[in-house]
Amino acid sequence: MTEAMDDDLVLDGNAVAGTLAEIYGDDMTTVLAQCASCGKVDHVGGLLAFIHAPGIVLRCTACATVMIRIVQTPKGTFVDVRGKRIPAPPKS
Repeated sequence: MTEAMDDDLVLDGNAVAGTLAEIYGDDMTTVLAQCASCGKVDHVGGLLAFIHAPGIVLRCTACATVMIRIVQTPKGTFVDVRGKRIPAPPKS
């Protein structure tokens, strides 16, 4: 697979804004998420989104660790956020 083809498969987290809103009931693209692997903090809308699979995968922009997995089935929606942490609030 060429690099150009890989780029065609990668979107940003904004591409799944509707799905995230269905699950959480609000706009989640501006929420900060911290990678559980490398510690990078990014907005959910800025994560790398892979949507051309049986589910949705959101990865860290720094280390490509899977942060969020979403699978929708006839029996329900399954969300795995083991790769994501909520960052500490900024110090004042």
